[in-house]
Amino acid sequence: MFEFPELYFPLGDWINIAVDWLTLNLEPFFDAITIGIRWPLVQIERFLWWLPWWAVIIIFAGVAWRFAGRWIALFTVCGMLFIGVMGLWDDTMTTLAIIVTAVAVSVLVGIPLGILAATNDRFEAILRPFLDGMQTMPSFVYLIPAVFFFGLGKVPAVVATFIYAVPPCIRLTNLGIRQVSTEVVEAGKAFGSTSLQLLFKIQLPLARPTIMTGVNQTIMMALAMVVIASMIGASGLGLEVLRGIQRLDVGRGFIAGIAIVILAIIIDRVSTSLGKVRRTSQRQSK
Repeated sequence: MFEFPELYFPLGDWINIAVDWLTLNLEPFFDAITIGIRWPLVQIERFLWWLPWWAVIIIFAGVAWRFAGRWIALFTVCGMLFIGVMGLWDDTMTTLAIIVTAVAVSVLVGIPLGILAATNDRFEAILRPFLDGMQTMPSFVYLIPAVFFFGLGKVPAVVATFIYAVPPCIRLTNLGIRQVSTEVVEAGKAFGSTSLQLLFKIQLPLARPTIMTGVNQTIMMALAMVVIASMIGASGLGLEVLRGIQRLDVGRGFIAGIAIVILAIIIDRVSTSLGKVRRTSQRQSK
């Protein structure tokens, strides 16, 4: 009486059948996605490898100085020099290529979905359970369909990172647009603005700080996925951490982890400052 009755419900078998069917019948679709992700990923990675190390540091430091201030620029220079001295420069460029590609796909998909959710309550209600599941599902689970549909390598790593990192971009885009003052929107309508004009000239500019917060969170979650994605063949800093764990080489894994933290701090400070710069300029214009 105290044990739950043993019932057989073949949900796992049904999932396996569905995955096999999708793999066989939608192979051209998955091949097209693979090509669409691999080409920009390879180009970004080759470009970062082609740039001299000092040019990369100058570019990163210049962007950090422009948007986040001189102290973050100084930290950027010191952090990038540390990465190079530790022999992790190429791995860092590979990690950056994966992150840039995954975040770009997340933004291209997440912001339009967030806009649609903000303008359609029914679509938001349908989308919300999927976002809840994507954010609460253990990140290792994303590796399973990525491997089945896209094989091993950097492309499934980008796909898994995208699934893991896109929900904040969708949620905060939706939230930012919904938080725009109704009085401002009504004033725009009173002046004869169309729906597209309201969106691009009023709602999106005013919601930009919140949207940038969502992009920032997407970047942070993409960085968090780097180590896990190394388990399916993604090279870069995550692979160095994984090798350190497998070989019980604490120093090797710890140094690669520090490099990931340095990247996270630089990107976080710069992306956060972008929203602040926009908010300050809006206040000054008023």
